This record gives sequence, structure tokens and C-alpha cells, in this order.
Amino acid sequence: MNNLLREKLLQGGHALGTFYELGGIAAAQCIGIAGMDFAIVDTEHGPADVESALTAITALSARNCTPLVRVKDVTRSSVLKMLDVGARGLVVPDVQTVDEVRCLVEYAKYYPLGRRGFAPTLSGGYGFDPECADTAGYFARCNRETMLIPQCETLGALEHIEEIASMEGVDGIFVGPYDLSVALGKPAQMDDPDLQAAIDRVLAACKKYGKCAMIYAGDAAASAAFFRRGFDCVACGMDSIFLIQALRTLKADVEEQMG
Repeated sequence: MNNLLREKLLQGGHALGTFYELGGIAAAQCIGIAGMDFAIVDTEHGPADVESALTAITALSARNCTPLVRVKDVTRSSVLKMLDVGARGLVVPDVQTVDEVRCLVEYAKYYPLGRRGFAPTLSGGYGFDPECADTAGYFARCNRETMLIPQCETLGALEHIEEIASMEGVDGIFVGPYDLSVALGKPAQMDDPDLQAAIDRVLAACKKYGKCAMIYAGDAAASAAFFRRGFDCVACGMDSIFLIQALRTLKADVEEQMG
């Protein structure tokens, strides 16, 4: 049940990860072999669903890469199922209101923080993990080790980010800069002052309330810049993009060397 990502952050480290889109055990293990601290199994935009997410979670965990899942929406079933198959944290897209975040805490955290439904599922060894014998202790450990990370990518989330970040049960905030730029009326204008001010506002709220500050970046330079800016975690690109880029580079290199 240990959350290696959480442990690294508690020790003051920075964590670099990526999005898992390709599917399959081998692709997930490659992310872990590469040394990524975490991978986000994307069920919002990607093809993964519960069974394929389980496959990825298992493969990532085997390589000491913390498996997070970006769920489809703010619903009990989306939250519950991914936690039950072993996700160590949830990234939740399109959060619009404070009430939605309150619901997320209720869905994702056990009593007394929330009212997550209990069943003998894989996340607890189908009830056979020794920790399950002590219900209160098991609930407390799950609440501590399972990270709930709403995304800030809407005006509603941005306008109430301080209240959201302050909530008990919220473990961090994930900034979706592209959708946030659209929400601000500045689509893909990544250097726009309003967008940069919004990103700083989210970062400041996370620092004020001791929550993990996470953001998406498109490349290594942007990732390093966000770490220097104060972000704890950066999700850089996605496996499908890296595969295409590597093969394009290979093809260009071969053609260049052939003259």
C-alpha cells in the first residue's frame, strides 16, 4: 500500500512522470524501466478503462513507478473503481465547483474523512491483506496513502482554488495549462500574463496549504522550468508522443547519414 510518490515528496524530492496512453503491459513497464516516478493512466482522453487500467497499474507497480489514474469525470463509480483496482492516486479533470470537490473527497476517502464504499477488492488483497484486519487502521492508511488531486483547468476551479486547496482530503492540485488557457480566453497562448498569473495563483495556494503542486509540461525544458518555479510534480508529455518523436528522429538521422 505504500505510495512511493508520496514518500518522495515528503522527503522534499521532485517527481517526474508522464501520461500512459498506448496501452499494454510492455508500454507501462517501459515507463517504469525508464525511471519515471509516476505515470498517469489516462481514462479521460485515452483508451484505458477499468480492466486495462488494472493491467497498467500492476505493470507500473512492478517497476516501482507510482500508478495514478486520471478518471473520466466527477462520479462515484469513476472514483471508486479505479481505487479498488489499486490506483495510488486520482487526477480528476474538469472540476467546476467546490461542491464537486467535496463530493470527490466523500467518494475517495474512507470514514471519517469521507464515505468511500468498502468491499474486499484488489486494493486490499480482496480482504486478505493483514492490514484489513484492523478496519480503522486500514481506513486511515488508505486515506493517507491514496492521493486525491483535482485538476485546475476551469474558471470555476481557479476562482475557488484557495478553498479547494485548503480542503482536508485534497492532497494536491494538477494544473492543466492548455484547458486553463482556453478557459481564460487565451487558447494555447502559453506565455500570456493572465495564464501565468493563474498558474502562480494555483502554486501559491498549494504552498500555503501544504499540498502537492502538479502540472503538465510538453518537454524537458518546460519541466525543468516548472520545477525551478516551485512545482513538486511534473507530468511531461505522454508515451505515444515520445514514441513518435524517437522514431522520427531515428528516421531523420538515418536519412542524414545516408546522404
